[in-house]
Amino acid sequence: MTSLDEFTAQATAFLETNATRRQESRQFVWGEGSDKVQMFEERDRELETEMLAAACEWRRLRFDNGFGWITGPEEFGGQGLSSAHQRAYDALESRFDVPNQGFFTIGLGMVAPTIAAHGSDGAKDRYLRQMYRADIVGCQLFSEPGAGSDLASVQTKAVRDGDEWIITGQKVWTTGAHFSDIGEVIARTDPDLPKHKGLTAFVVDMHAPGVEVRPLRQMTGGASFNEVFFNEVRIPDDDRLGEVNNGWGVALTTLMNERAAIGAGGGGGGGASMLTRIIEMVRHFGLNDDPLVRQRLADLIINARVQSYNNQRAMDKIRAGQLPGPEMSGAKLGGTANAARMAEFVSEVLGVKLIADSGEWGTYAWSQLVMGVPGARIAGGSDEVMRNIIGERVLGLPKDPGIDTTSPFRDLAVGTQKDGR
Repeated sequence: MTSLDEFTAQATAFLETNATRRQESRQFVWGEGSDKVQMFEERDRELETEMLAAACEWRRLRFDNGFGWITGPEEFGGQGLSSAHQRAYDALESRFDVPNQGFFTIGLGMVAPTIAAHGSDGAKDRYLRQMYRADIVGCQLFSEPGAGSDLASVQTKAVRDGDEWIITGQKVWTTGAHFSDIGEVIARTDPDLPKHKGLTAFVVDMHAPGVEVRPLRQMTGGASFNEVFFNEVRIPDDDRLGEVNNGWGVALTTLMNERAAIGAGGGGGGGASMLTRIIEMVRHFGLNDDPLVRQRLADLIINARVQSYNNQRAMDKIRAGQLPGPEMSGAKLGGTANAARMAEFVSEVLGVKLIADSGEWGTYAWSQLVMGVPGARIAGGSDEVMRNIIGERVLGLPKDPGIDTTSPFRDLAVGTQKDGR
């Protein structure tokens, strides 16, 4: 294995040759580049296409020089190095200006680990190297109009036809479906089994006949989410993930990785850059000596720092080859809680400047973040679901009581009891 010192020297030389070093000593200035502060990446579709092309070009360059999948198995294009090597590279790259890599959060943070854990040898050969090299981009196709937090209620169906499966149904709130090449889809393969046991997971070609992607407009003004329709889309059995009717276990692998990605900042709303903007906003309005504002700002920074440490511990566990556990729910819940704190803080500091587009730097720009927070509290599992998981699986609390179908609860719901009161 390449020593950490040797690897660091190689990575530094690569970055110095191919990227521009950031001027870390220079003070942050509002108005340089985009002034938007967002929970989700909202951008014009034409601009998005250009940004994606640049991101893919950078990722291919990284991969071809040995830095695209540092901890991955060598047989699928990885370098087989340790998580310490990955952390070293990430720390180095953060000092350079490189194209936005957020396009790959779902594909590499959620879909690729699931293919690695549950895919056939053929699927691993077809997709893993291409995904980490950005030859293809992946998305996640779980939620449906009638199955959001209750994922096991999905009704998209898959019917076997020889060596293929025919998928019919609808998915919703699919991030990045419009620029993705493949997707991980959960479908019902046996309606007669209990809802958690009749599901199967597949990799679907997003360009296949019968796949239709429609944008969903959000109150932020953007359309990063989509609804996706499958009209008798054919999928080869070799692109099945896991055993037939064992899709719930496959979905859990993806969901835990999803919560890790969102909790680590993949969904927006955190990170040193955002905190830097907030600090500069406070200084801009002359509030940096206000004791109450300073206390609230310190609280934001402390919570962000604690979250980053917890995320690092959880991500090291994944990089060491262990399956993600319920701590990922804590990471996701912590991430959205910090985003909510941030939105509340900037709202109090800015007041009416937040909703009036006066053209002043660092004011109205925060409105998209504030409007994006409600979506973050739902994406990747709602806050309520996360709390249930933590309560039951981490703290060992009893499960929520189910409905007693033998009791007259319908009568009680409308205020009538057997004694007439």
